[in-house]
Amino acid sequence: MSSPSSLNKGEQSSAIDDGNSRKKWEYLKNWIHCICVVAFDLELGQAIEAIYPSHIKLAEQERSNVCYLAFPDSNSGCMGDTQYHVRIRQSGKNSQENTALKNYNKNAPIFLRSDTYHYWGYVYFRQVKDKTLPRGYFQKSIILISKLPFVNLFTEIVALIAPKFFETGKSVMESIVDEIADWPAPVPGEIINLPLMGVLFQTYVPNQYYKLTVSDVVTGNQTTREESDRLLMLTSVYEDNIFQSLAVVVSHIHLLWELVLLAEPIVVMASSPTMCSRMVQALTALITPLKYHADHRPYFTIHDSEFKEYATDTQNPPAVILGVTNPFFAKTLQHWPHIVRINGTEYNENFKHRIKKSDTLKILDSKPGVYTEYKPFLRKDKAILKKLHRGIQTKRPGEAQTVLLRKHLMELTESFMIPLERYIATLMPLQKNISPFKATPIPHLFNMDEFLATLSSSGPQLTSGVKGDWVGLYRRFFRSPNFSGWFQTRYAELSKKIEAIHLEALSQADLTLWVQGKQEVELVDMVLRIRQKLQKSNEDDVPIGDSVQDKLRERIKDITRTLPDDLKTILNYNS
Repeated sequence: MSSPSSLNKGEQSSAIDDGNSRKKWEYLKNWIHCICVVAFDLELGQAIEAIYPSHIKLAEQERSNVCYLAFPDSNSGCMGDTQYHVRIRQSGKNSQENTALKNYNKNAPIFLRSDTYHYWGYVYFRQVKDKTLPRGYFQKSIILISKLPFVNLFTEIVALIAPKFFETGKSVMESIVDEIADWPAPVPGEIINLPLMGVLFQTYVPNQYYKLTVSDVVTGNQTTREESDRLLMLTSVYEDNIFQSLAVVVSHIHLLWELVLLAEPIVVMASSPTMCSRMVQALTALITPLKYHADHRPYFTIHDSEFKEYATDTQNPPAVILGVTNPFFAKTLQHWPHIVRINGTEYNENFKHRIKKSDTLKILDSKPGVYTEYKPFLRKDKAILKKLHRGIQTKRPGEAQTVLLRKHLMELTESFMIPLERYIATLMPLQKNISPFKATPIPHLFNMDEFLATLSSSGPQLTSGVKGDWVGLYRRFFRSPNFSGWFQTRYAELSKKIEAIHLEALSQADLTLWVQGKQEVELVDMVLRIRQKLQKSNEDDVPIGDSVQDKLRERIKDITRTLPDDLKTILNYNS
């Protein structure tokens, strides 16, 4: 029989193990939530066979969506190995951001921050003939689930781990999860090195201020590694060769840029989940560095829990971009205002912009094209289209075409956003009007007419060669989720900046003079207000330094010294 002391040691050891295990899974969540194995069951259909790590629980709706999205639609006819990515709506508070992800989000570009309400799923599906199985086929998927939109990185990672799992089984998956848990947390603005299964992934996570070039990633960080490690350098953590995805629609890139900017409902119909997920991802990237604030589903099926939500409103489809492969959607979503039909990724001079009228809907099942009645506000930039078409004819490398296209689109988006950024800076109250002894002021409200009046002297025509009705485009933009999402983010940043200025002014104020002639209730109120502001500044990440916080605590002491002992005791007790 064990002695009490040995029992205590065992319990202590168990507690240490549990603590280490919790810390390990916390580190894992810096990168992934879990990895699911989805197989086909003759009785149940698609079902989750295993989740790694095994203690992770998914809500019932999440499990259902993972199962259906992990396999291509039966109409896709995908044989061999197929890769694509999905977004899955999160149920409840199943996965909350940890400290590392919160720190990451502070410095990451807004379009690369972790997704609060959705998971990203990176799918590797294998379907091969196998006469030993009841259906005659081996059908299984690995789906890596993360809160991070690192499409390029995780696509490469799942391409490494899935084939190994299919060959060797669950033991390798457990070691994979262990390796990922040892990775350093993602830090924006740094080149990161991620070892996995004998491969060293080297890539760069941009921050909101600084962007490295391709050559910086390739040559900027010579990290020592085991001789057995193969180095795989990814010049982008989140996008690959977007021109490859957009080549088929490149003649209509300006039309699509407007549709995405305005968060118009778009359905992408393609023959494979790989094709449609890449196209949807490329469309949302058209307006970078502006975040696409509406919903988007790189791959969507009729079994999705949001199917009725998206497919039943024939009058006002929601602001979402859907990627689909099932021909059923051609009929179900024919009322959608904008349809992109593709059957390949190669540039095609005959790819049409077709006016969407009822008598043309019958051809949606077969003929590729952009179907819409939308009339663009801006004209095409023929110069960039000419360069890209020439690049196609001369077989210019896709990476070079991507650089050309990305530069043009980014300049177009920035030209559109610069007047808005300039105007929102004017909503800050004057610093001289921010008094330490008054309530913190709030930013002025956005006035659409006032903003539009600034365009004649400082509009996008100054920085962009694209001509057209910019004012009309702005008016339409103001009604979109992209404007409201951008404005809410910027307004919150302005409010924090004002709060920081107010706290700094308060930290430097001479409160020994202010207390003279004040009643005790006013003094206590000021102490409580400063404490509340300090607490809230930490909770809301208001940008103030430690020195300001220290000075504010000194101001609290300045006031407290003037109070009677009984009030001092009460304030100290409640501090």
